[in-house]
Amino acid sequence: MTKEVVGQRFVDEDWYAAELSSRTYRDCAFVDVDLTEAETSGCRFEGCSFEQVRLNASIHRQSSFTACTFGTTSFFDATLEGCRFDGSSFVRCSLSALTVQGGSWWGVSLVGADLRKQVLRDLRLVDADLSEADLRDVDLRGSDLSGSVLRSARLDRADLRGTTLAGADLTGAAVRGARLDLLGAVALSTSLGAVVEPD
Repeated sequence: MTKEVVGQRFVDEDWYAAELSSRTYRDCAFVDVDLTEAETSGCRFEGCSFEQVRLNASIHRQSSFTACTFGTTSFFDATLEGCRFDGSSFVRCSLSALTVQGGSWWGVSLVGADLRKQVLRDLRLVDADLSEADLRDVDLRGSDLSGSVLRSARLDRADLRGTTLAGADLTGAAVRGARLDLLGAVALSTSLGAVVEPD
């Protein structure tokens, strides 16, 4: 039976290596909670806030974090398999050495996020705000960035083959050495104000 927790505040708690399955947390606050090496499966976090939470080396399978806020939270070496972060925001978070396997990050706010060298294939990033994000050397093959905001983002050497960029705002983005297929090149040119016409 699914356990549902609503409106609770968890402060300075040790959840090291905790195993959470099919639980729901709604409008809860997690402050300075240690979730290092924790595992979640089929859990739902809705409208929750995470402040100074440690999710290092944690594993999350088919869990959702919708409309959540993450502040100064560490995801170092975390694994996200088929997870949803729709409508969530990340501020001053550590996102290095992530393992991401698909999932939906629709409408996420990752303004200024450091995602260098991450593998973010087959990820739904529709309407995401990646303004000023560092995406150098990122592998985004097969991801959907339709309608996303990439203003002044750094996409140098990023692999964007098979990536959907329709309607994306790439104003001021750095794309030196980025790998694009034909559709991606057209979308990039259009975003930068060029008119692409057949011969």
